[in-house]
Amino acid sequence: MLQASSLATLPGIRHAFFTRSGGVSQGVYSSLNGGVGSRDAPEKVAENRARIAAALGVNADRLLTAFQIHSPDVIVAQEPWTRETRPRADAIVTRVPHLAIGVSTADCGPLLFADSEAGVIGAAHAGWRGALSGIIEATVAAMERLGARRARVAAALGPTIRQSNYEVGPEFVERFLAADPTKNMRYFQPSQREDHAMFDLCGYIAQRVEQTGVTQYEDLGLCTYEEPERFYSYRRSTHRDEPDYGRHINAIALSS
Repeated sequence: MLQASSLATLPGIRHAFFTRSGGVSQGVYSSLNGGVGSRDAPEKVAENRARIAAALGVNADRLLTAFQIHSPDVIVAQEPWTRETRPRADAIVTRVPHLAIGVSTADCGPLLFADSEAGVIGAAHAGWRGALSGIIEATVAAMERLGARRARVAAALGPTIRQSNYEVGPEFVERFLAADPTKNMRYFQPSQREDHAMFDLCGYIAQRVEQTGVTQYEDLGLCTYEEPERFYSYRRSTHRDEPDYGRHINAIALSS
């Protein structure tokens, strides 16, 4: 598992960006697939998630992820939920100790947040749709409603697909330019294919974090696409014509 130095030094906070290593799944899911939405054997996903929970110091039933829908929607976690009752959202915030909140990713940006003084944490799934529609701002605002102050919030971005591997079509570019033609053009570079471009999702996420007023920001600088032995990647699996792909769990918990 990987950690952000900015979060690792905070008192009362445990967190991790888990790689694909250390689990029991096989084949395209090898090995620490935490995605309940994948077609992996449910008992293997459950075992993997139990290992993830143990690494975070919580019971398996207290590792919470939502049914992610690429939205700006945030849920406040107050108690455990089940796979069947998990809410539809793309970020979770809480102030409840020993409750690990997380997001699953396989190219999209996993963001973990913490205000250790207030005892408030957050986890956001920042794909391009969520980032464009305001999931980052919504997460920080939800943390504030629980007592956090954005001036104290530390945020970290885990393994995410990088610009050199993220080719997009003209309709994608047009959508971002329609939202903000001045700022958003900087996140696209020409592709070798006509009418296509390479998108800097990580740079775009950094800009949206900055706009919230959160200044303690860390990007681990790792690309999910480039390291197949270490990370799952939806796009890489698509390019390889694989039947499915594993999902990383990225989570944070209050230890006291």
